[in-house]
Amino acid sequence: MAHRQRTPASPDDRADKTCASCGRRIEWRAKWADNWDAVKYCSAACRSHGVNSTDLRLEEAIVTLLDARAQDATICPSDAARAIGGEEWRDLMEPARRAARRMVARGALQITQGGSVVDPSTAKGPIRLRRPR
Repeated sequence: MAHRQRTPASPDDRADKTCASCGRRIEWRAKWADNWDAVKYCSAACRSHGVNSTDLRLEEAIVTLLDARAQDATICPSDAARAIGGEEWRDLMEPARRAARRMVARGALQITQGGSVVDPSTAKGPIRLRRPR
């Protein structure tokens, strides 16, 4: 049986996208060629999770913590997790990192490692959050 040939989307049609849930870059896939404009999530897990009230509170906590510090200061995502989660803050570490990645996608934040701005989709290990410069 012959496979249906899709016309590949031109690079102009493949605008960079970030996942609405986790903030990571969405890689273009041929199976999404017909509805690339409608793709909002990078995976089924992100689609089912979405953005909940805790995620929004973490984003607010990041903004509040940065506002309370010097203009060139940085914070750790754990600071926001501690502000929201209290004793259970460790469970909020990945949601705090997701919130930071979403804020980077909007241009409201930068993620750094060793003082240098890094790509939030590929950053591994300890990160710091700062206002855009």
